[in-house]
Amino acid sequence: MFENKNNQDQHNYQDLYQNHESQDGYIDYVSDSGNSRGHKNNGGKSFLRIVAAVAAVAIVSVSSIEMYKLFGGNHSNWDAVVTSDADNPDGNSTAEDFSVSGDAEDSGNSGDTKNSGAAVNSTANWINMSAPEGALSIPDIVEKALPSVVGINATFEYTPQNTQSYWGFGFGYGIPNYGSGDSGQTQQIVGTGTGIIMTADGYIITNAHCIYDNESDYKCGKAVNVSVVMGDEDETEYDAEIVGYDLETDLAVLKISANGLTPAEFGNSDELRVGETVVAIGNPLGFELFGTTTCGIVSALNREITINEKDMTLIQTDAAINQGNSGGPLLNGYGQVIGINSAKMSSSYGSAGVEGLGFAIPISDAKEIIEDLIENGYVTGRPQLGITGVNVSESDAEHFSMPLGVYVYGVTGGSAAEQAGICQGDVITAVEGTEISNMDELNEAKNQYNAGDTITLTIFRSGQSLELELTLQEVHQEEN
Repeated sequence: MFENKNNQDQHNYQDLYQNHESQDGYIDYVSDSGNSRGHKNNGGKSFLRIVAAVAAVAIVSVSSIEMYKLFGGNHSNWDAVVTSDADNPDGNSTAEDFSVSGDAEDSGNSGDTKNSGAAVNSTANWINMSAPEGALSIPDIVEKALPSVVGINATFEYTPQNTQSYWGFGFGYGIPNYGSGDSGQTQQIVGTGTGIIMTADGYIITNAHCIYDNESDYKCGKAVNVSVVMGDEDETEYDAEIVGYDLETDLAVLKISANGLTPAEFGNSDELRVGETVVAIGNPLGFELFGTTTCGIVSALNREITINEKDMTLIQTDAAINQGNSGGPLLNGYGQVIGINSAKMSSSYGSAGVEGLGFAIPISDAKEIIEDLIENGYVTGRPQLGITGVNVSESDAEHFSMPLGVYVYGVTGGSAAEQAGICQGDVITAVEGTEISNMDELNEAKNQYNAGDTITLTIFRSGQSLELELTLQEVHQEEN
């Protein structure tokens, strides 16, 4: 979530060759009170007036129930009784130790009391049924993990630019000015997220998109300043160094100058089962809701989804995850980090409303990436061409008399593409003889090889088809 410090008007843009995915929306749910109207019997006979008086019904107003107040106020008709095994040697209660009962002996609303007790029992039962053997209670999970959860505060800068044509033909298919300011005037925006303390000496794990903006309309790139906010009473804040980040897996590592921190305990996401209890902790919508805890189950494992044109394999959960939760922990029943919360499905998906669809990066997949980022600052062995391209659609191909493929509108200096002789204006149509028609297919073909491998690209240039040999280079952090 970004805030424009200059309070300038923001203009969304769309152009012919970029697909800007919508940001997560927020819905305010409002329940209207139902108004019952009393009806007066105006019959002329006194007998009817007497009957009407005897049969008069009290007016009832129906209002919404705020669930977070369910256990607040004066609920004299029932009590939730929680018992635990006092003989637990480690002082932590397990999920199996907990039972909840409604007080059915209280006079008054006995029917409602029984229903309320049944509802609480039902909640306790599904938690017990979904918890793994020997699991902690949810309060104990939170107490164990919360000291390892921090806030991420990132400042980004962007400079509005004049419209430029991708094609170079002057047709104006390009990126318009951002905002209403003059071109060239640097502006700042701020984003917040969540992080996980990895080591006692200050290594912090978070999402790459928390410190590198390639998703918003601004496309600010790497943050110019990052700080880490602790969850203590003083909200201690440390300047943070970006050790490394990887946009493909949406992971980043930060470092702060601190010692004696409480590192999280990490589990094994490969051992998760669908239906198992999980807990998410994070800072949704900013630090005013620091350390917000939500609970749910594992909805699916190895869920393959596409986020901002990146294919990812994630844990799906129905625990509530919102903007600002990014980078926070998804915990198993033992209080161990088994996922890094990364995304949620938008509040509307097509014509259907969406609820309870959150996603987390499995920690077993993330460990190797994190270690590579700490050691090298980037993920080693990943190949790159060194171009910036745009898909050639069928209408473009017909209009500009060129084949389907990837139009090259930028070549990185010193890159594999430049060394192979690829130029701006070329259209890449095949990799190792296999035709490609868009950037996704080009990346899929390229990623079958490693950095250092030599491949043959077929390109279209000035009405002719050429074949060029290209030796793939390794992707480094700043080239993501």
